[in-house]
Amino acid sequence: MSGETTLRFDPHVHTAASHDARGSVADVLRQADERGLAAIGITDHDTVDGAQRALDIQHRYDVLVVPGVEISTADGHLLGLGISEHPPVGQSLVATVEWVRDRGGIAVVPHPFQRSRHGVGKSLLADCDGVEVFNAWAVTGIQNRRAAAFANRVGQPGLGASDAHRPETVGTAATELRIDGPLTVQRVLDAVVAGRCRAVGRSIRLSTSLRTYATALTQFIRHRPRANSTTR
Repeated sequence: MSGETTLRFDPHVHTAASHDARGSVADVLRQADERGLAAIGITDHDTVDGAQRALDIQHRYDVLVVPGVEISTADGHLLGLGISEHPPVGQSLVATVEWVRDRGGIAVVPHPFQRSRHGVGKSLLADCDGVEVFNAWAVTGIQNRRAAAFANRVGQPGLGASDAHRPETVGTAATELRIDGPLTVQRVLDAVVAGRCRAVGRSIRLSTSLRTYATALTQFIRHRPRANSTTR
């Protein structure tokens, strides 16, 4: 690949390494390949286990893996793209953004304003490298439009993402990038920071959304800590 090329990148995808997702890394990469994505960000919750596995097997598929992680900060969730080590959890957003950048990654805020999904509030969004302006799970589109308006107003790069928690939803929404030169992880990150990107795709169907949330609730109930009981 040489010269400027337009391609699709889904920067926010989960595997079974996330507590609320299902689907093997292989299933996720296979779906990305079949959807025609050029690159995919594996961003499981607070772990890079899925990303590391994806890097190990990406040679089997015609898709570039951008390792990453969705980090639980004290102020909401943050995507660290270009990250291959386990992150600190529970620190401030500002400190976590610094941690990501110190490791050569970029910091993208996913599903901002959506407090029920641990979205970061407006007052903390200024110091990041990009904002997710189209999240496929925002079924009504209200918060997506709010995020897009904010990113446009302050000049932040806007990304689209599937936020897939099931393989079949990978690539439903994505980010269209303009890459100059051969496709590499660094060039993907550089294109985002430079704002050579735009959100594309559609929202997840309501029926799919309800099934996924039901699965997540079941897994939460199954794995939640239980109080010790004493048998007499």
